[in-house]
Formats: sequence, structure tokens, C-alpha cells
Amino acid sequence: MNEMAPKVLICGRIVWAHDDVKQLLGDIADVVPCDHSETPASKYLDSKNRSEFLAAFQPGGKYFEIEGIYRENGSADIIGVFDKEIINGLSSNVKWIAHNGAGYDPVDVKECIKRGIYLSNTPGAVDDATATTALYLLISTMRQYALAERSLRVGKWKPSGVSTKTHDLTGRTLAILGLGGIGLRLAELARAFPMRIVYHNRRKAEDAPEWCEYFENLDEMLAQTDVLSVHVPLRPETVGLVGEKIIRALKPGAIIINTARGKVIDEEAMIRALEDGHLASVGLDVFPNEPEVNPRLLEFPNVTLLPHMGTETQDSQRKMEVRALQNLRDYLTVGMGKDLVLEWKNVKKSEL
Repeated sequence: MNEMAPKVLICGRIVWAHDDVKQLLGDIADVVPCDHSETPASKYLDSKNRSEFLAAFQPGGKYFEIEGIYRENGSADIIGVFDKEIINGLSSNVKWIAHNGAGYDPVDVKECIKRGIYLSNTPGAVDDATATTALYLLISTMRQYALAERSLRVGKWKPSGVSTKTHDLTGRTLAILGLGGIGLRLAELARAFPMRIVYHNRRKAEDAPEWCEYFENLDEMLAQTDVLSVHVPLRPETVGLVGEKIIRALKPGAIIINTARGKVIDEEAMIRALEDGHLASVGLDVFPNEPEVNPRLLEFPNVTLLPHMGTETQDSQRKMEVRALQNLRDYLTVGMGKDLVLEWKNVKKSEL
């Protein structure tokens, strides 16, 4: 490799796309050598902790000349999230961070913008896997399949009176809060039952099919909702978005599904609604303080809980890895990746 080639750091694990690293970056970049450690997250990242990682970006350090960073969530086990301290500790040579994931809350995007460091994510790559996870939670909560399986596993066969708590999906109303790629894919899947599909965004989605009914008035939509599926990104303004007001605006006996981020829902308000029966059930794949789960949630036999399984398929994980790598390649070859995050896009628009 030409010594003048830009340097790229693979920060975390590459599990499925090893050949793609060579194909996408091998001819245009100097990928920082890996140390082949037995620790999975150290496959490429050879810093032992946060302080060592930051020291390596100082003048003369092994990462000082790094221009692009591929970031994978497993790196947080060693150096933590890309918070203000990490972003401000990067050398001025760093121009692009390619985050592997649709949600990019582990990276301080405001600090990236202040430093002039572009940030990309991997929208689209996670749509199928996350939408099918939401569909499973929808079916399980409506039919109480998780409860039934637990009953079977302890030798009790069917739970007593389960049919009084279950419903068919056909003709029920699925409301999607945040009709992006994942929400739209879920809508396509749920329509097969068929369910009635309604949604609320800040504005009507241009790519929404005609059978997706747009509600500008959120309360009006919630009053008609049997199942509310949450698909909004985690930002400061969305923390606790689904709180007491939204939950109580749902009709009694509704169900909430969350495959977005745990902190988007006010967990205490949700638990209160489960306790008093306003919510019939919830299906959760995400939690506010993962991997910790509020033990009170475990007391409800009627809820379905998963340990953040949304993108746990080799197919989607490879697509995510490749898409993040492609963003780095695009930046290095044409000066801009295709998946610049929304906050950066807004900055670019304001400059026009």
C-alpha cells in the first residue's frame, strides 16, 4: 500500500465482511493492522482501554494519522461509547466516522459537527431484521405466545383462561410512530393479515403507500390504536416521548411494541399502565439501561421481552458491515458517503 494512502481504523469487530474490507478499502486506504487477539472486540482495535485509545491519537501516536473510523458497538466494551471525551480526543486528521448501526446515539453527533467530523449510519440494512422482530412481538403479545410457551415448558400445558386475553390480528389497527424504513417494512408485513395501518410522523411520508393512513393529529390516531409500534430515533428531544400523555391517549387494552430505543418510552409510566390494566401487554426488544432489565417487567406474565435481538441475523449484520465500509469508501473516493446522519444533512442544507 502507498504510504500516502489515507489511514482507516476498524474500531471493533468485523464478523462477516472480512473480504469486503479488502475489496472496498484495500486498494485505496491503509487499514490499520489488527493484532489477531483472541478477544473478539480486539480483532482490529488493539487499544486495551479508553485512555490508551485516546493517547494513540496524540501527535506521534499510532492512530494520529487516522482519517476514517469504522465504529462497531462492540468497541464500547473496551473504550466506551463515542461521547464528547472520545470525539474531542480524536486527532484533527479524523474526518469521517462510519457507525455500524441504524441508531447512532452511541456517538455524540453534536460534538462531531463542532469538530467537522462527518458521521454516517447504516439505514436500510437493518430494516428486515428489526421489522420481523417487531412483527414477532406484535404476534406474541396479541396471542400471548410467550406466556403459552413458558407454561408448556414447566409442564402446565395451556395457561388457564388465555383465550380471554388474546385476539386475532385481522382487522386490528396497527399504529406506527415514526414511519421510516423499519416502520414501513413492518407495515408491509402486517398488512398481510390484513391489519389496518396508520402512522404519525412530523410530516406525511412521501414514500408511504396509499394504504398507510397518515394522522397529523397524534391523539386522534392513538384513540383508534390496538397496537402502537415505536420507531423513532433516540435524540434528546425523544427521551421519554412515549410517556403518560401518549400512553393514556391509547384506547384501553392497547399494546405497545418497542424495537427502537428503550429511553424513548417512559418506563415508569408504561409499568403503571400495565399494573392498572390500561395496557394489555407490551413487547420490548430494547430497554433504557441495557443489558439491565427492570425487574418489575419480569413480574408481568403477559409481556414479551427480548434481549435486543433486532439485528441478530448474519444476513443483516453483514449488510450493516458492508454499508458502513461503503460509506468510508465513498468518502475517500468522492468526498461524501451516502448515509450522512440527519443532523449533518441539516447543517449542509443550511449552508446552501
